[in-house]
Amino acid sequence: MRQAHSIEEVREFVEGGLLSLIYISQPGCSVCQSLLPQVEELLKDFPCIHPLHVNAAEVKEVAGEFTVFTVPVVIILAEGKELDRMARFIPAGALHEKLVKYNQMVN
Repeated sequence: MRQAHSIEEVREFVEGGLLSLIYISQPGCSVCQSLLPQVEELLKDFPCIHPLHVNAAEVKEVAGEFTVFTVPVVIILAEGKELDRMARFIPAGALHEKLVKYNQMVN
């Protein structure tokens, strides 16, 4: 999963994709670290969904830009508009269902 290192990269990413997913985490978050590989594995089934990983400790502005109060956060966007959001404890099955739903919308 591509890593963003600035808020400008995040903004550019959001503007450029038909269907995209932003995964926001922090280094000291054990839930974030265990969920990331699961999200990456799920995304293998959805090549048209473009993912981006944002470390909120490195890109501090991301919390304000996306109204993030807790991590991890998965935000699904279509053409820059937020479609869905999941935060804190994210069941992989529920995320998979949402990815299927939104993938069918654009295909």
